[in-house]
Amino acid sequence: MNLYALLQSRFPADRSAPCLLLPDGDDLSYGALEDGVGRLAALLLAKGVGVGDRVAAQTAKSPQGLMLYLASLQIGAVFLPLNPAYTASEIAYFRQDAEPALFVTEAGELAREAEAFSPRTIIHDSQPGALAALVYTSGTTGRAKGAMLSHHNLASNALALQTAWGFSGGDVLLHALPIFHVHGLFVAIHCALLSGAPMLWLPRFEEDAVLTALPRATVMMGVPTFYGRLLADPRFTAEAAAHMRLFISGSAPLLESPFDPFEARTGQRILERYGMSEAQMITTNPLQGERLAGSVGFPLPGVALRIAGGARTGVVEITGPSVTSGYWRNAEKTAQAFTADGFFITGDVGRLDAEGRLWLSGRANDLIISGGLNVYPKEIELVLDELAGVTESAVIGVPHADFGEAVVAVIAGAGDETDIIGACRERLAAFKTPKRVMFVDDLPRNAMGKVEKAALRGRYATLFD
Repeated sequence: MNLYALLQSRFPADRSAPCLLLPDGDDLSYGALEDGVGRLAALLLAKGVGVGDRVAAQTAKSPQGLMLYLASLQIGAVFLPLNPAYTASEIAYFRQDAEPALFVTEAGELAREAEAFSPRTIIHDSQPGALAALVYTSGTTGRAKGAMLSHHNLASNALALQTAWGFSGGDVLLHALPIFHVHGLFVAIHCALLSGAPMLWLPRFEEDAVLTALPRATVMMGVPTFYGRLLADPRFTAEAAAHMRLFISGSAPLLESPFDPFEARTGQRILERYGMSEAQMITTNPLQGERLAGSVGFPLPGVALRIAGGARTGVVEITGPSVTSGYWRNAEKTAQAFTADGFFITGDVGRLDAEGRLWLSGRANDLIISGGLNVYPKEIELVLDELAGVTESAVIGVPHADFGEAVVAVIAGAGDETDIIGACRERLAAFKTPKRVMFVDDLPRNAMGKVEKAALRGRYATLFD
């Protein structure tokens, strides 16, 4: 049941095969990865890290950071990835809540210390349901919560994705994502390791580095901003993407507008999928078949998905082998997160069409109630994003004396407020039409590219005072 045992069993028989292709040319083989993981596992045990103990890592992306994750799995410890951008006060909260046995800030330094140890080959025989990782949610509605993910949660999702996306040893994954998050650490890495495939390992997304690496890749996983930046770069041509078989987007909603231009440029249609920290990947557009702009596709095998109360549009509820058992040391939040019959309440609002595809409308806590009527921001954003001069939009509700909440559009781009409101009124009911339009250079985003609507609501909270 140990995830590392599963991954290791899929490594190439020839361990000299490349695992990480690094920008400086100092590539790492699967054998070197295995050796480094074994040495770190021995070091962790020597430092007193035991089964179930938490290993927290707030480190820069590096091969050693990946080894530390796998070594934690190997000995039955629980890995806790943390964003390097977290402040001291945020880290203090995580340390108090998770009580890690070891807190790592320099994975490279730890790996150098591990060189004195013989590689450990024994893999802890994890029991069903044994924790493998704690992933703290963003905490936009309060203190961050640690989603508990077991070896089985992670393994079942990895195997489903490898099949769904057709990963094989012939693939080369372009990895420019951070590894403190589900997308980069679990989704991307697990697909590659299960396939014995190499990864073009970039420390971050930079256009020059990505465009240099792209001709060697077959698959790229990214957040929507990656694809927007590539489309804005004239060097991103059909020839540059000629070797690619798949572009995957996630972690934040992909606007519908890039789909056709991206396909026209590359001959490929971006594959969008949907997931979250508490369940990893939930749905995906098909590898073979129609990928519809605006839809996040069909539930993965083993995932049951429904709309709360049987409504046409409402909160998405799920169950399946990859779904968390709950939140770390938080029985109250865990109880609130599940229905009486065991479905996890995602907090995302969406609808299922006749074919079973999921279409998301936004977060339930982003719902605007204006004059007693429900307003879903996504519906308005789709209208705004089609207007000339609008690069991207975010629709929020802010306090209003008469309506309770007023609809406000925040736009990255240029335009005239009166014209934009008029254009919206032509396509939307009056209660959905923004009462104000605010212009910004860029929308605020978190580390994974999601627009931080809570920050916008705070910024414009007194707009109607």
